[in-house]
Amino acid sequence: MRAIVIREPGGPEVLEWREVPDPRPERGEVLIDVVASALNRADVMQRQGFYDPPPGESPYPGLECSGVVAEVGADVAQFSVGDRVCALLGGGGYAEQVAVPWQQVMPAPDGISLIEAAGLPEVACTVWSNVFMTARLRRAETLLVHGGASGIGTMAIQLAKAFGSRVVATAGSQEKLDTLRALGADEVVNYREEDFAELVQADVILDIIGAKYLSRNIQALRTNGRLVIIGLQGGATAEIDLLTMIRKRLTLHATTLRSRPADDKGVIVRGVVDNVWPLISAGAVRPVIYAEMPMAEAAGAHEMLDSGEHVGKILLVR
Repeated sequence: MRAIVIREPGGPEVLEWREVPDPRPERGEVLIDVVASALNRADVMQRQGFYDPPPGESPYPGLECSGVVAEVGADVAQFSVGDRVCALLGGGGYAEQVAVPWQQVMPAPDGISLIEAAGLPEVACTVWSNVFMTARLRRAETLLVHGGASGIGTMAIQLAKAFGSRVVATAGSQEKLDTLRALGADEVVNYREEDFAELVQADVILDIIGAKYLSRNIQALRTNGRLVIIGLQGGATAEIDLLTMIRKRLTLHATTLRSRPADDKGVIVRGVVDNVWPLISAGAVRPVIYAEMPMAEAAGAHEMLDSGEHVGKILLVR
C-alpha cells in the first residue's frame, strides 16, 4: 500500500507519499480500506519530531479515518467486511489501509458522507471524554472553549449547546468569531484584543494552551469549576495558585487520548456512538470541514494547518 511517511523531523516538505508494507489485522483488530483521514495538531508535533507514536502503533501520522472494513482479525464479531466505519487511531490514518483494535472502530453515522465522517472520531472522542465524562458539564452551566475555531473547538461548541449549556469561545479574528457565533456560541472573545479572565466566569474550561493560560483560567473559573487541559501550545510549566484553587474548590484535569489502552478508548467510543451519533444523524451537530485535499498532498494540507487560518477540520481524501 501507500502511506505518508515522515522522512525526517521538519516542516511539511518532509511528508512523502510512498509504498510501504501492507498492514495485517492481528487478533482483535479490524483492517480498514481508508477513504479519508483528517489532520490534527498531534500530527504536526509528530512531523516535527516531538511526539512519537505510542509503542506498537503505526509509524505513519493520522489519528482518525473513515473507510470500509476490508478484513477482520480473529475474535472480532462486532464488524464485518464491507461495513462503513470510522475509527479513532493511535497512528496510521494517512494511508490506504490501517489496522485498528475493534474497540476503537465505530459505524459511520447517518446523515453525512463517509468522507466527512473522517473528521469526527478524534474531535468527538476528545470532547465527549473531557467535557462530559471527565468535567461532567451539566445543563445550564457555562463552558469556556479556548481555540474555538479548531476542530475540537467547533465540536465542543455544538455538543455543549446541544446538551443545554451556555458556551463562550475564544478566537483571534472577527471572521472566526462570527463563525463561532453561527455554530451556537453565546459569547465570543478575541484573545488578541481582550482578556478572557476579565470577561468570563465559567464552570468548565476546555484548554489547549496550557501554561500561558493557567493563572487566568483559574481566575475565570467559578466556585466548583473544572479546568481540563488537553494541549500545551502555550508551554508546559507554570506556577499554580493553590490558595485560589482551595478557596474556590476547583478541580484541574490534564489528559491525553492517544496513549490510552484500547479498552479505555472503547469506553469513550461507545459513549460517542450512543450520545453524539444521534445528534449527527439528526443534523443538530455536524463536522465543520474547512478543506478536502488528496492524501498524496499532505504536505500542502500541513502548510494550511500551520497557517492557522482554518476553521474546523482539514481532510485528506484518497
